[in-house]
Amino acid sequence: MIVDCAEASESLFYTNSSLRLYNEVSDNRRDSQDSFREYAQRHVRTAITNAAASGVGGANIHPRRGTSHYSKRMRRRLVYKNGEVNITQTNIRKRRRRYLADIFTTLVDIKWRYNLLLFALAFTFSWLIFALIWWLVCFSHGDLDHLENQDWKPCVLEIKTFTSALLFSIETQHTIGYGTRHTTEECPEAIVLMMFQSCFGVICQALMTGIVFAKLSRPKKRAETLMFSKSACICKQDGDLCLLLRVGDMRKSQIVEAHIRAVLIKKKITKEGDVLPLFQFDVDLGFDEGRDRLFLVWPVIIVHKIDEDSPFWELSPEDLHREQFELIVILEGIVESTGMTTQARSSYLPGEVLWGHRFERLVTFQKENGQYQIDFSRFHNTIPVDTPNCSAKELAEMTAAGQTPEQTFGGARPEQGDLDDDDDDDDDEEDEEENTSLSAKSDRYLKRNGPYVIKRHGAAQTDYFGEDFDSLRSKQSTSTDLGSQEMSETLL
Repeated sequence: MIVDCAEASESLFYTNSSLRLYNEVSDNRRDSQDSFREYAQRHVRTAITNAAASGVGGANIHPRRGTSHYSKRMRRRLVYKNGEVNITQTNIRKRRRRYLADIFTTLVDIKWRYNLLLFALAFTFSWLIFALIWWLVCFSHGDLDHLENQDWKPCVLEIKTFTSALLFSIETQHTIGYGTRHTTEECPEAIVLMMFQSCFGVICQALMTGIVFAKLSRPKKRAETLMFSKSACICKQDGDLCLLLRVGDMRKSQIVEAHIRAVLIKKKITKEGDVLPLFQFDVDLGFDEGRDRLFLVWPVIIVHKIDEDSPFWELSPEDLHREQFELIVILEGIVESTGMTTQARSSYLPGEVLWGHRFERLVTFQKENGQYQIDFSRFHNTIPVDTPNCSAKELAEMTAAGQTPEQTFGGARPEQGDLDDDDDDDDDEEDEEENTSLSAKSDRYLKRNGPYVIKRHGAAQTDYFGEDFDSLRSKQSTSTDLGSQEMSETLL
């Protein structure tokens, strides 16, 4: 009994070790549905946990406080960045029968390898079945017993074995007609069989051609060239807090009648106390003003005004990262080339909403050739801007009371040493601060905080590309032989 217990304990130890090893390998593997940020967050969490366990910097590392809840929400994404939905359907009665009832849609939706395998098997089995029928026709007529009789008139010439019957079946179904094998007037059933197989071959080829064309021209593939920004931004625009996101199209062919809508998936508790975990809140993207209807000749910034009807009305920067929601954006339109409707989807989690940022400008007018140039390398880039560090509701209340909200911009707060200066110096600094342009604020912010803006959980919000810090200067100048001459102008 003692030996059995020892063996059981040893077996349990190896089983637990194998499970731990499998979990580590599974956690470090990047799935095809994961975005890069999800993959990075998982590795950061693993690295911090290992460092805390080994005692390296353990006094300053809090693995669960900074990354655990954020990574958990990232893994529970409802709609992936590529537009695929993270939903699995189970317990559907008569599922196969329902799929077979709409066989064309089923064949279009299945993967290419299964589609090609299915049609290859269909052609192969049809050749074999018709070859067997041809062989039986010739056998019943007695053609195989009179192969050496020159005066015997068979149903089909030159059919001697099953192999020759198979070759004749392929020639008949695909109308090849090599000329050595053909039917005669001796057997009416052979003529009827030839007519039936010819019709069957035309139907199979037409169905195969239609399925291949439908799969190649699916509007779902057109959505691959429609782009969504990796992050959404919240900043102040026209005196109100607004949620910004960017959409664009890489092709020159237009999306006709393009319109965009958004929903927020969030838990809701009704007045009766019922919990709705996946309730859809409507996010207004300017439907009344027509701003949801887009003309995608260049990347467009979509604006959601955070008002009393917005689900972001009471969210502050601190509340934003504590909330559990998913913003799903849906872009629909008609493909100009095919006339079919396409739909592109993306989603944003709380960790992908940047407070106090706006998108970098990327449309430049080239004066030397008179064309508009779009730099897609800046499509996902954002820059920090002056933004109140409070919710939209608090901002409206402070504005109504005549108060000035606290700003998130680093240059808006005075240094500790400036508090010891005289009153005259303070007044001069305030006047200078009011006259300072946004470009100067950005330069001072970069000088103080470095080229990266770090958000919570250690993930970088934006990068610094180039010396102009996103087209904050509205014009770029290049040197020529005639001197400094304006060659381009940044617009959007």
